[in-house]
Amino acid sequence: MTLDSSSKTILIAPLNWGLGHATRCIPIIKALQENNFTPIIASDGIALELLKKEFPYIQSLQLPSYQIEYAKNGKNFKWKLIQSLPRMLEAIREEKKLVQKWVAKYEIDGIISDNRLGVFSAKIPSVFITHQLNVMTGNTTWFTSKLHQIIIKKYKQCWVPDVSGTPNLTGDLGHLNGKHFPVRYIGPLSRLHKKDSPKLYDLMIILSGPEPQRGILEDKLTEEVKRFQGKVVFIKGIIEKTQVKETVGDVTFYNFMSTRQLVQTFNESEYVLCRSGYTTIMDLVKLGKKAFFIPTPGQYEQEYLAVKLDQERIVPFANQEDFTIEMLSKIADYKGLSEMDTTIDWEELFEVFQTNKNR
Repeated sequence: MTLDSSSKTILIAPLNWGLGHATRCIPIIKALQENNFTPIIASDGIALELLKKEFPYIQSLQLPSYQIEYAKNGKNFKWKLIQSLPRMLEAIREEKKLVQKWVAKYEIDGIISDNRLGVFSAKIPSVFITHQLNVMTGNTTWFTSKLHQIIIKKYKQCWVPDVSGTPNLTGDLGHLNGKHFPVRYIGPLSRLHKKDSPKLYDLMIILSGPEPQRGILEDKLTEEVKRFQGKVVFIKGIIEKTQVKETVGDVTFYNFMSTRQLVQTFNESEYVLCRSGYTTIMDLVKLGKKAFFIPTPGQYEQEYLAVKLDQERIVPFANQEDFTIEMLSKIADYKGLSEMDTTIDWEELFEVFQTNKNR
């Protein structure tokens, strides 16, 4: 079947929570273009800035910020999030209103929301992307999961970037017992690809995620890496107007890298030290890399994924406060993440947008 998409405009809106939601939307945006759709990007903060750098010629729109504040102490993460709820709910109400206006103004034919809870329209096919059908929040997991599932149910489809069977990457996060709503397992999403490259670095450190925890880890690793024996490339994960490069001894620092540079650098690196965010895990799968994880303190999802992959002897991890550079020696005893035999049939996936509008 050939898609009749020549005149269809799709709004794609990733959550601004670190960079992972934005970066995993990059292959979707490219696939939309390749299948003759016209994407419009909508987000806020660093997520929007990153996508504007990647796609300077695609129209972009500003959504309200959820204004989530993050605790310095990981133990307070959940309670800080609860304090942010009134501001989040107000932003969600505001983005609902904006989306309804944009659907009419820009003649939008479909929506892809990556975890933005107010980006939805009953008038056009709307798709929700998440790897968290269950939202882990400690002793409130049942409540937060049910709440999330109620929101997902209003969408025409839910795309989960994982495989349906076992082994899989998300475990209990992305798999439910029984049939609850239309879920499509589309396979891992990554903007990166594997290529044969000479190894220039013994270790690649790449940081991501929200402040203040990103900065706290940067400070810690800047000290720890001084004891590492070998060549290191250290990407801080700070999206700024211009790229800054600095070399101190055997360590080369960058504030950020473009996708093209990241592809090259990942492939030129032996091992990777990073957070255990799900988008990072999908990137490492695509590249078939060995890694070491330091989950963001208090982020139950990252802690769950780090423990899961450690127990499966795939990737070792350490808590942020406990980590020392000598722990990287554990990597050799683990299997590492290997490529998964999955190919996304974008043409078939995008058939959801062939449904007639209900305007």
